[in-house]
Amino acid sequence: MNKMHIGVKLINAEPMTRAEYNTYRGWTLPADENGADEGFLVEYLDGGKANMPDRAGYVSWSPSDVFKAAYRPCLSMTFGLAIEAMKMGKRVARAGWNGKGMWLGLVQGYEYNPDDGRATVYALGCQKLPWIGMKTADGCFVPWLASQTDMLAEDWAVVD
Repeated sequence: MNKMHIGVKLINAEPMTRAEYNTYRGWTLPADENGADEGFLVEYLDGGKANMPDRAGYVSWSPSDVFKAAYRPCLSMTFGLAIEAMKMGKRVARAGWNGKGMWLGLVQGYEYNPDDGRATVYALGCQKLPWIGMKTADGCFVPWLASQTDMLAEDWAVVD
């Protein structure tokens, strides 16, 4: 049985030493731990019940080396991470795009019928599949195809 996993999460992160994290949580630093260890307070945005009253998501602490191996800023993502962000309902764009206000979003493979309140996943006998659309600089929304340059770029970012 394969135990290996790969994860994709949206998080907020703040630099914080182990001692600062323990103080934030109201805990006493254990005697066998180094309070000066650099790390990050991690708040999970895509699941997990809040465990601190001032946070919306689940909070934990991660040592700096572990954090840096697992997370990338949402301003320097690969295309694969950009796709995962779109699957989570986020809009993404390349830093190098020259059009103002351009972004990509995932369009679900169904249509909502306002007459009966149901979603339909079939049209003309064919299943509707998700697709990626682009909001263009002139305000249109069109189907989009990735170039090899786009797929290999690491300047993808989540946009508001």
